[in-house]
Amino acid sequence: MSPSTSPTRPNRLTFFLAATLASGLVAAVLAAGPAARHRQPPAQAPVFDLDEATFPVLQARMASGKDSARSLAEKYLSRIEAIDRNGPALHAVIEVNPDALGIADQMDSERRQGRVRGPLHGVPVVIKDNVATGDRMLTTAGSLALAGGPAPKDAFLVERLRTAGAVILGKTNLSEWANFRSTHSSSGWSARGGQTRNPYALDRNPSGSSSGSAVAVSANLAAAAIGTETDGSIVSPSSNNALVGIKPTVGLVSRSGIVPIAPSQDTAGPMARTVADAAALLSAVSGHDPADDATTASPSPTIDYTSFLRRDGLAGARLGIVRNRLFGNHAATDRLAETAIADLKAQGAVIVDPAIIPTLGQFDESEFEVLLFEFKESLNRFLLWFGPHAAVRSLRDLIAFNQAQATDELRHFGQEIFLMADTKSGLTSNDYKLALERNRRLARTEGIDAVMKRFNLDALVAPTGGPAWLTDLVNGDSSMSPSPSTIAAVAGYPHVTVPMGSYRGLPIGLSFFGRAWSEPTLLRIAYAYEQATRHRQPPRFAPSADLSEP
Repeated sequence: MSPSTSPTRPNRLTFFLAATLASGLVAAVLAAGPAARHRQPPAQAPVFDLDEATFPVLQARMASGKDSARSLAEKYLSRIEAIDRNGPALHAVIEVNPDALGIADQMDSERRQGRVRGPLHGVPVVIKDNVATGDRMLTTAGSLALAGGPAPKDAFLVERLRTAGAVILGKTNLSEWANFRSTHSSSGWSARGGQTRNPYALDRNPSGSSSGSAVAVSANLAAAAIGTETDGSIVSPSSNNALVGIKPTVGLVSRSGIVPIAPSQDTAGPMARTVADAAALLSAVSGHDPADDATTASPSPTIDYTSFLRRDGLAGARLGIVRNRLFGNHAATDRLAETAIADLKAQGAVIVDPAIIPTLGQFDESEFEVLLFEFKESLNRFLLWFGPHAAVRSLRDLIAFNQAQATDELRHFGQEIFLMADTKSGLTSNDYKLALERNRRLARTEGIDAVMKRFNLDALVAPTGGPAWLTDLVNGDSSMSPSPSTIAAVAGYPHVTVPMGSYRGLPIGLSFFGRAWSEPTLLRIAYAYEQATRHRQPPRFAPSADLSEP
């Protein structure tokens, strides 16, 4: 699902971000040199009449008869063929669902009979390839080790999507094993799916590990997507692809049936082009699941999160600007953030600036330690559940499989994190218990909770991260600026990112995060900011960034 600190390169989203295969057009452009790259026109994508279509727009098209669920699915499938498999060749969709048109036909039949299940009825969505589907699609986390056959059943959230009437169009590529395999990985690469490419600049990284989900939605290959996050894997690719990403409170969305990293931080969440669509998707997938004890802490099993969205949602909202560590890392990002702060204030927010979180950066190493402990135990449990179709039944088996299949699996980077995790003892270890207690105290009690209580805040605000880096399959992901993803992830608290502009054609997001179960407040604030600013622009599939901007 993704983490954000590396034992060798701290303070970067090493484990949750990803990169692209330098082939075809990109290789030619890179070889031509900087001056030639600046002159390259954007790759041409076919005209698409569903560009930027939201859930309400799609519902209106189906209600009027202009489209059906089947025609929508067919159009998105054609779009995938045109620009994901061909054209810019984004490599965002790892597999299309052979049952998609059949599901769409069923939704059309229900509509003709007067039954519309809700805002997702007949809407094509894609889900990350670490979320199990008990159908004819595979669930592999991008690894060849799980490509022997389908999962035994749907993940709980997939059951919820089907109940809501969504048409599951396919699975999305990701950083293999959610980027928790190597300290030198390139985000967005998997042995099964290759390298996902950033649609805003094809030589740039889409970020990860929910890279395919982000690119698929941003490039209009589907209406919305499900991603997963351990630390940064929803919000970072959403930021790099001009999307709204919601990393929910841990326990709001069930993790049963999802390939794990660390249950103390793992969650799935929506990725969409608007706050309203993301909120509707969150409403559909959240709920109590007997197979995931964390969901019992959720205050309500069913909430319509769209009911909290108001254009005046910033009026009177008390927002704390977290400047320590999260500003001063990239000048252009800081300029966009200062404009965003002024926009928030203009919409009636009360700005508390700065709102210092003194514990930021104090648990980078202990977070990684907790993830190593939890990964080994939770992955072993998942593989036993997954059943006989897997070529591996434990982390140790997986390490051996990768060594045996090194030409495909280890061609660009190794499995150092797997090897570190395999040395860990069980979760009864005092080292694990102490690290987990320390992390939660620093992130929750002495971190987010403390600063919000001190200033009586509704939310905390900071840039989600900087612009996308160049994909590099030789050295791996570039060093990154500190991100608010880590403290929210370690705390298990919610985090929403919304587009706040771009630099040299590369999108950058603004983060709103806060206390546990504060999704209604964060979405109200994020929606009001989005409606006041409207920063999202669809991608143009440029070969590289526009370096003409100062």
